[in-house]
Amino acid sequence: VARAMLEEEHEDSVQLRISIQDTGIGLSNQDVRALFQAFSQADNSLSRQPGGTGLGLVISKRLIEQMGGEIGVDSTPGEGSEFWISLRLPKTRDDAEDLPAPPLLGRRIAVLENHELARQALQHQLEDCGLEVTPFNTLEALTNGVTGVHQTEQAIDLAVLGITSNDMPPERLNQHIWDLEHLGCKVLVLCPTTEQTLFHLSVPNPHSQLQAKPACTRKLRRALADLVNPKVVRNEPSEPIASRPPRVLCVDDNPANLLLVQTLLEDMGAKVLAVDSGYAAVKAVQNESFDLVMMDVQMPGMDGRQSTEAIRQWESERNCTPLPVIALTAHAMANEKRALLQSGMDDYLTKPISERQLAQVVLKWTGLALRNQGPERTGEPSGNGLELQVLDHDEGLRLAAGKSDLAADMLAMLLASLEADREAIRAARAANDHNALIERVHRLHGATRYCGVPQLRAACQRSETLLKQEDVKAFAALDELERAINRLATEARINA
Repeated sequence: VARAMLEEEHEDSVQLRISIQDTGIGLSNQDVRALFQAFSQADNSLSRQPGGTGLGLVISKRLIEQMGGEIGVDSTPGEGSEFWISLRLPKTRDDAEDLPAPPLLGRRIAVLENHELARQALQHQLEDCGLEVTPFNTLEALTNGVTGVHQTEQAIDLAVLGITSNDMPPERLNQHIWDLEHLGCKVLVLCPTTEQTLFHLSVPNPHSQLQAKPACTRKLRRALADLVNPKVVRNEPSEPIASRPPRVLCVDDNPANLLLVQTLLEDMGAKVLAVDSGYAAVKAVQNESFDLVMMDVQMPGMDGRQSTEAIRQWESERNCTPLPVIALTAHAMANEKRALLQSGMDDYLTKPISERQLAQVVLKWTGLALRNQGPERTGEPSGNGLELQVLDHDEGLRLAAGKSDLAADMLAMLLASLEADREAIRAARAANDHNALIERVHRLHGATRYCGVPQLRAACQRSETLLKQEDVKAFAALDELERAINRLATEARINA
């Protein structure tokens, strides 16, 4: 169990306690005393499972102490341990997204979740949304509870059902939802991601009433608020949701990246509209109906964040159901990932993206399944160093999901733009334009993520990271990036 607790709150800071509790073998007092010493482990017997040098806790202890905090462990042999840190941190700005949604404040909600810890977490999430929570052990007990207070001041308006197919066969769930909704109780179903398709036909509106668990607080709050105050639904096609292909808008200013994502989605059965700018994306959302948007982050003019904000503003003005927007980025540092979510995006994927990742994110955010998912790619493309190949056709084929024609197109498009990219990077560097330099390196980096060019990709990754960190080593990295571009251009000519 992982917990984050507020111990103290001050005007400009908070004291947090973060803990991880297990039900393992536990530790003796002697073990605990030795635990934060280097190369010390509680179990040194031959039967001990391999792994670890005993340095992890020592490093953690030094980091926490340098931050002015404390770290410790409470343990009982044979019962388990709780490792904790206590840390004082500055407050960030107020974020309206984290405030309880007005439609939910004070409403009563029934909760079904058999797993005790999952139920506790779900109950906390719902209380943070301003709801009064009543937990139940079985669906029958929940239905009886809602019936008992129907048409009284204690009436229950909402129900969240955390279930699996083992708990409740999908064919039986439909009747229970019908019973609850005819008692004025709107239902949201949470089920494992792998079982979402099983429950599609059992839920009246899978788009708004079916989510994967564990629940994302932002999605949970939004879905419950929409159940209380239904929004205008976009023009939906007449075919049943479970039988139709998902409609996806792909946005990327790099033609090669756009072609790859479009091809992978279409090969798995999706209907795709591909556009090459943020302006075109906003216009497309206003004119057509989609289930999901795959949005590139860094684009000239209106970038991915600005496009998403414009879409959210347009939806808000028309009281429309929010459209899931997934960020696509070749390189994102931790603070950038937070900024993406705060701009209104729902999730993000880091390039290169596999068929399986695309299928999973489409299922997660739309409830619609894609077909013919490729095998999971084994690991990221090759890493750093001059020992990497300049041109790796096998890797290029793998990154193109085994499609040789697509792999050839991706490489050809990268090579065709290589000279222009090099000149643009040189010009930005000569003009000392830091933002333009990051943008051009990022653009080239994105193109390398789908091609078998390990050496150039590693050079882009290092340059972009150091530029964003404003590290003085960025200049040397840019020199190496230019040499990597030259090596690739030379090898491509030799192999032509």
